[in-house]
Parts: sequence; C-alpha cells; structure tokens
Amino acid sequence: MSGLVVGFDLDMTLIDARAGMVDQIHAIGRKTGIPLDGVEFIAELGPPLSQKFREQGVPEDRIAECIDLFRADYPEVVIPGTVAMPGAGEAIKAVHAAGGQVVVVTAKHTPNAELHVKALGWTIDAVVGGLWAEAKAPELARRGAQVFVGDHTGDMVGGLAAGAVPVGVTTGPCSAAELRAAGAVEVLADLGEFPTWLSGWLKKQA
Repeated sequence: MSGLVVGFDLDMTLIDARAGMVDQIHAIGRKTGIPLDGVEFIAELGPPLSQKFREQGVPEDRIAECIDLFRADYPEVVIPGTVAMPGAGEAIKAVHAAGGQVVVVTAKHTPNAELHVKALGWTIDAVVGGLWAEAKAPELARRGAQVFVGDHTGDMVGGLAAGAVPVGVTTGPCSAAELRAAGAVEVLADLGEFPTWLSGWLKKQA
C-alpha cells in the first residue's frame, strides 16, 4: 500500500514517563507551595497540562506558572527515566518496513516529545505536540494518516475525526471496552501485537 502513514500517540502508547513525572510534580509542589499529588497526576496521562493541574486544584492564575516549571525541568527530570512501552520500537519498524511513515501526534510539548524520540533512538518522520483528542484530527488528516494508535479514548476520538482507523492499546488508563465505545476498530494488549495487526490490515487494503 503506497502512501502509508501511521500516527501514534506518545504517553503510555509509545513511552512510559511516569516515574520521572511523579518526582517532577512533587518538586513543582515544593517550589510553588501548592500541594500536588504526583501519583494521582500520572494516573491518567494524555490530557493537556492545564487540565491536569486544574484537576489538582491549582488556582487558575497559577496554572501557567506550573506549566512553565513542568516544561523547564522536564528534560533533566523526566527524559532520563523514561522507557519504551512494550513493542514500541518494533511497531515503528513495522510501519517503516511496509514503506510507510510514522507520525507522533501528542498533547505533550513538542520540544520535549522530540527529546523522548531522540533519547530512545527512534526514527520518526514527524513529531507534532500540543494536540489533544479531536484537536489531533486536522494534523492527522493533513499528513494523510490512515491509522492512529493510542491508549486513551481521546485518541480514538481524534483518529475517527481524521478519517483514520482508530487502534487502541490497553497500556494506559482506558479499558478495552472504553476504547471500543470511543470508536476503536481494534484493541491490542500492547504494541507487541501491532506488527501482526498491521500486516493483516494491509493485506485487506490490497
């Protein structure tokens, strides 16, 4: 299939950055004097930072301050401890082996998303950050993504809105039932199952 483009979400789809994030959120709490719970913060990754800090009870007029601290310290605190999700590297290679392109579309700040990709040594054709749920759709559509893979119901919504096949992985906060209810055409236990799924899907498109 020529022109194959597969989009992937980042947090809890391709990477697990939770360990460093817990430490970082607690550090921001100490710096600002605002009580923050890092464990609660990482329970659901994907939504924008503004939403996450709002859920933690951060006053509206201090959310920007917390976001700035989060992004400034992120490269030193979070990147080093981040690990690839099971099968992530193989999933990326499977797309390239099929002659396709891999696009990462994430709510994460683009420079930090790019640092993750570089640190893990992956070859990614494009990294686009700052987009969540249906806001991912225009970028996915612009790049011609036929498939979008993510761990959150918001990813399924974004994939559907872009006209891409939404594929869910249950490595994040959402169950298989939740992902299907949000529109997932296929739900995988993790990205280790993706190469086989992709091969079968491509045969059906031929």
